[in-house]
Amino acid sequence: MLPTEVPQSHPGPSALLLLQLLLPPTSAFFPNIWSLLAAPGSITHQDLTEEAALNVTLQLFLEQPPPGRPPLRLEDFLGRTLLADDLFAAYFGPGSSRRFRAALGEVSRANAAQDFLPTSRNDPDLHFDAERLGQGRARLVGALRETVVAARALDHTLARQRLGAALHALQDFYSHSNWVELGEQQPHPHLLWPRQELQNLAQVADPTCSDCEELSCPRNWLGFTLLTSGYFGTHPPKPPGKCSHGGHFDRSSSQPPRGGINKDSTSPGFSPHHMLHLQAAKLALLASIQAFSLLRSRLGDRDFSRLLDITPASSLSFVLDTTGSMGEEINAAKIQARHLVEQRRGSPMEPVHYVLVPFHDPGFGPVFTTSDPDSFWQQLNEIHALGGGDEPEMCLSALQLALLHTPPLSDIFVFTDASPKDAFLTNQVESLTQERRCRVTFLVTEDTSRVQGRARREILSPLRFEPYKAVALASGGEVIFTKDQHIRDVAAIVGESMAALVTLPLDPPVVVPGQPLVFSVDGLLQKITVRIHGDISSFWIKNPAGVSQGQEEGGGPLGHTRRFGQFWMVTMDDPPQTGTWEIQVTAEDTPGVRVQAQTSLDFLFHFGIPMEDGPHPGLYPLTQPVAGLQTQLLVEVTGLGSRANPGDPQPHFSHVILRGVPEGAELGQVPLEPVGPPERGLLAASLSPTLLSTPRPFSLELIGQDAAGRRLHRAAPQPSTVVPVLLELSGPSGFLAPGSKVPLSLRIASFSGPQDLDLRTFVNPSFSLTSNLSRAHLELNESAWGRLWLEVPDSAAPDSVVMVTVTAGGREANPVPPTHAFLRLLVSAPAPQDRHTTPTGSSDPILTTATPAFSPFTLVAQGRAGAGLAAGSPWWGTVGGVLLLLGLASW
Repeated sequence: MLPTEVPQSHPGPSALLLLQLLLPPTSAFFPNIWSLLAAPGSITHQDLTEEAALNVTLQLFLEQPPPGRPPLRLEDFLGRTLLADDLFAAYFGPGSSRRFRAALGEVSRANAAQDFLPTSRNDPDLHFDAERLGQGRARLVGALRETVVAARALDHTLARQRLGAALHALQDFYSHSNWVELGEQQPHPHLLWPRQELQNLAQVADPTCSDCEELSCPRNWLGFTLLTSGYFGTHPPKPPGKCSHGGHFDRSSSQPPRGGINKDSTSPGFSPHHMLHLQAAKLALLASIQAFSLLRSRLGDRDFSRLLDITPASSLSFVLDTTGSMGEEINAAKIQARHLVEQRRGSPMEPVHYVLVPFHDPGFGPVFTTSDPDSFWQQLNEIHALGGGDEPEMCLSALQLALLHTPPLSDIFVFTDASPKDAFLTNQVESLTQERRCRVTFLVTEDTSRVQGRARREILSPLRFEPYKAVALASGGEVIFTKDQHIRDVAAIVGESMAALVTLPLDPPVVVPGQPLVFSVDGLLQKITVRIHGDISSFWIKNPAGVSQGQEEGGGPLGHTRRFGQFWMVTMDDPPQTGTWEIQVTAEDTPGVRVQAQTSLDFLFHFGIPMEDGPHPGLYPLTQPVAGLQTQLLVEVTGLGSRANPGDPQPHFSHVILRGVPEGAELGQVPLEPVGPPERGLLAASLSPTLLSTPRPFSLELIGQDAAGRRLHRAAPQPSTVVPVLLELSGPSGFLAPGSKVPLSLRIASFSGPQDLDLRTFVNPSFSLTSNLSRAHLELNESAWGRLWLEVPDSAAPDSVVMVTVTAGGREANPVPPTHAFLRLLVSAPAPQDRHTTPTGSSDPILTTATPAFSPFTLVAQGRAGAGLAAGSPWWGTVGGVLLLLGLASW
């Protein structure tokens, strides 16, 4: 967490120098890294977005020295590529940039998705096309306003989606309009402020372009002083004498006047004004910095930092059973929460977001969310074990509510002593944990000796806790059974799980009688902890030198062992010996074993489908791979800037291993190809349809070597799932207004063979939702489309989150694993002070596949670093002050 807010001031000479020396020359506006296959040397929307965010973050770090660490010096970042790993290591310490890079990836993918999604890619208002400049500015400002509203409502996922859409439009203005051709050297002064009219706009009768039959059209613009933009396609039709967007896929460019004016790429086949890439991209980059700076001023430094996860800290989410038998568990949660709040208050690891959801039977909720630790503690302290006392309870409903409000890459802890009454939600909650990339740990107290035991309505199945195990497996979490007298000690894993740990892969992943579990330790791991729980008879741990340690409590040759009933925790001495370690466990049942460690080196990953048949070739983002589709895996290694000696060679990663879950059988090895400069840690792999032919969960393991040739082995924190069909669920670009009826669009497609599917819809909270599509029969490569209507009641609370879920599953005669699509929306009354209202009639959808939206791919283009901008950007000195103050009241 950043230090306490201080008022912003005008950047001094250091900020001017920062821009001159850190901003690279850019040359294109294609969506993402895959676009470079069509136009090598181009810079993408993602690059512009990430460069702008890094520069504003560095400016924030320079203005606010880190607590307990030396202040950052501008000269340490001059003359080299600005990298998130370097920046965060200098401010927070090694291995601290993962959350920021994941959040920035959400923004970047939402930006790139505007060029791919069916309801946004051809909307001229979202791309400043067809001379719809006033309408485009209204949509741009509306998206920025919605970013602020969502961020203040603590829905940072939705805020990042709206921010990505806004930045895409803002950047497109400089590539699709003639602002650069007019000779302008600064961003448009009124584009971000709705109270300032756009001046000198070309009218429908004003000719703007002459005919050009070549791919490159440097002289087709008529040279007037009016502001215009190119027409694309056939909607709306191009009037006589108007400029086209241009390029191979623009149907309007074949109608006189031919050619076009877009500056999207380095290729004349896509961009007739390719010679102006550099000027357009410089202005788009500066305008993006301006937009980030406006958001920083509007939100304040603390909320702006939460928007982009400018912190190494996780969130703290508790789901608590509050029935009468839960007194000890609730007290254990309170003790751990209090300990975390006090221990981490004011430090970089202080949680930035708190979520609390109580449940019992028949109710659950309400959800309590806050960013204030004292408010969270007060709310938690008011919870007591009252009433109820029978089993089962509404646990999964409460967990689903917590997932809806918990930020991605977070841990959620469930305290209960009862099985779920709502087990029918199991698969839906599994998918939601993977969409949110949240890890769920269940702490279950099952104590038959308890005096005030639960009443039993019926004879309970010994498999009644299986839904918890399924959710934990899908999310990368655990189910830990314990007893009342041990719950306070076992609950200490709450703090340890929030310490930015990685889980080390085990071979085999589950205990097999008579066979040891094997794991690798490299020189970048420290503070290794082994957790073992279950009906254990004995266990031992052996290091590469053959030294072993058993289950006896206290200190041993390898570390320190603590036992709480049937739960053991072994903390290894630092530094651990590198090489292959073994764990042998003898147990009556199938025990749980988990090995975790602290490390600076980790990775993020995303999926996407190459799209090469449109005006903006690139990678169509997916949350999960779809059976039968050629899919790209994009890996982003984090922590490369945290080496002890920055001059050491970079680690090298050669391939990924896919393993079936839970059995651990190897499904295949896929080679990785580096993308861009090595210090960026960007890698790509092609996953064939054969490898992804069967709908099933799988885990990803990243394999490589360090500078000395020693093996590096990391595992993704949770499994992924090959889903049977593609689901796309899209909604309105603006927020939901109370009393409105909102249309939603649904597409379902099969790429692996015939499918007979039933479709079900859900909405949380329980608003009325109707659909015209309840069943679908699909042949290979066939799609079906549907329409849903969501009725928002007059009583809907402003700033409340709405989650719409569509589930597609096989019928009884043709069982198919269910696929889920999720759409997040926010209720918000329209802002009455706007002079320019947001036009209706076009939508900004959220892509979902089995688990939805904008989670898939993130990668950046090659050659991002280079010579800086020319000196002399006088407007930058006002970004922190005058320009911000002019625009604050507008949105």
